Amino acid sequence: MVVLKGIPSVLSPELLYALAKMGHGDELGLGIPRLLEAILKLLPLDIYVRAPAAVMALVDSDKQKCLPVPVWDTYTQLLHEAGVQTPLEKVERFGFYERAKKAYAVVASGETALYGNLILKKGIIPAELLD
Repeated sequence: MVVLKGIPSVLSPELLYALAKMGHGDELGLGIPRLLEAILKLLPLDIYVRAPAAVMALVDSDKQKCLPVPVWDTYTQLLHEAGVQTPLEKVERFGFYERAKKAYAVVASGETALYGNLILKKGIIPAELLD
């Protein structure tokens, strides 16, 4: 339980520690929109890459069915609110798994939405914004 003012309760002390220890370019694998919203209040995303947020691309059978993935719209909206203007990167299934294995931290959120997993790439805070 986080007992500091201004820290969303969904962010555990362990997750806060992991966020603080991440370096520029490190990746965090997670799910769930509420958690994403809380993390985006604290974690700067990498502005020097094509897309600082990635999801697993639809597998061929789901593409053929035109499977909707409404959680991606939610992620996109939250990312836009945090200043990210680039679209989500869509990573082929096994490439996504390999990338997630290399992430600095993986958050087991209990997300149940299809294709709800998300990878974030940490950026930097510009010197002029530091206290």
